[in-house]
Amino acid sequence: MIRSVTKIVTVTALAAGVLTANPAYAASNPYTPERVCGAGFTKVKDGTRPLKSGRDTFGHVYLMYNRSTGYNCVVSIKDAYYRTATRTVATLTVKGGKEYTDVGNFKYYAGPVKVRARGKCVSYWGETRDTRLDFAEATGGRKAFGNCG
Repeated sequence: MIRSVTKIVTVTALAAGVLTANPAYAASNPYTPERVCGAGFTKVKDGTRPLKSGRDTFGHVYLMYNRSTGYNCVVSIKDAYYRTATRTVATLTVKGGKEYTDVGNFKYYAGPVKVRARGKCVSYWGETRDTRLDFAEATGGRKAFGNCG
C-alpha cells in the first residue's frame, strides 16, 4: 500500500510540473555510473553535473576514469521519467579528436560512452527530455576541456 501512495504523490508532483533533484540516484533509478561503466571506473574530480531544465533536475551526467586502461566513460542517468523511454544523450569529446555520442530513447540511461584518452583533455555532456507535451529538455555537463590526465 505504501508503494501506491508514493506513486500517487510522484504522479501528482509531476502533473503539477514540480520536480526536485534526487541526490540519492540509486534509491530511484537502479543504475549507478559505476555499474554502467563497469569495473575499475571511478568518478573524476568535477565529474558530476546535473541535467537541468530551468530549476528542474531530470538526472545527472557522470565522467568516469579507469586508471589501469586509460579509458574515460560518460553516462547520463535519469532521476526523473525513468522507466519511460525518453530521448537521452551521453557525449564524450577528446581535445583534438572527435566527439563520441550515445543517443536514443532510453528508459534509464544513455551510455556508456568509452574512449581511451590517457594524457588528453576531455569534455562531457548529457541531455534528457521529459514526457510532458512540451518535451522540456534538460542538459548539463562541461563543455570546457579538463581532466587532462
